[in-house]
Amino acid sequence: MTMRTALLSDIHGNREALAACLAHIDKSGVDRIMFLGDIIGYGADPEWCLNTVMKRCEQGAVALLGNHDEAALKPSEDMNGMARAAMDWTRTRLSPDHLKFIEERPILKEEGDVLYVHASAAAPHSWLYIQTPRDAENSLSFTTRRITVCGHVHVPRYFHALPAKPCESYTPTTGVPMPLLRQRRWVIVLGAVGQPRDGNPAAAYSVIDTAQGHVTLHRVPYNIEGAAQKIRAAGLPVALADRLFKGS
Repeated sequence: MTMRTALLSDIHGNREALAACLAHIDKSGVDRIMFLGDIIGYGADPEWCLNTVMKRCEQGAVALLGNHDEAALKPSEDMNGMARAAMDWTRTRLSPDHLKFIEERPILKEEGDVLYVHASAAAPHSWLYIQTPRDAENSLSFTTRRITVCGHVHVPRYFHALPAKPCESYTPTTGVPMPLLRQRRWVIVLGAVGQPRDGNPAAAYSVIDTAQGHVTLHRVPYNIEGAAQKIRAAGLPVALADRLFKGS
């Protein structure tokens, strides 16, 4: 059976980016949507983003826990000043239903030969970043699944390894399916919906086709000015608005 899953990570309270991605997805006819964490944090629309994800989950989507989501339940000392300020503000916006939904999110999901997680498969609750081939190798050593899909880094990057050989990395091309060759193991690091950091300000999401064995990165333009104005109006750090225009 063909299973095409839309993969969205790091929405970060950006209503405009999430709405644009979901509109794009709804036209593409995927079988399922999976949210890989960090629905909130940084952006000015945490309620709308959570309500939207919650509704999609009622319709069959899956949502995992991210570190910013977890920080809504218990403040994190690991966050930088901007992230902490945004989370302190975000907590004041969330309802008991929002907090219950976050608390119920699993840290990972395994199905077939794929593991889905927000950060690394190596100690998922430690929120390790996968930025180098060595990071990817460390993650792969903690799972027997052939493919790991994660977010957290905000920069799309694919890592792959042949048996007994070191990992190599690849920057995906937008709109071009990447064959997930069966003789290799893979770590697919998704870009961010709501706060890209790869120099491209367009929202990023991907579609994995487990039947055909490939993954495709999509970039979706959205109303950045609208999202930025809300961040400024909320009194959040201005840098959180400015970086949206640069994708940094």
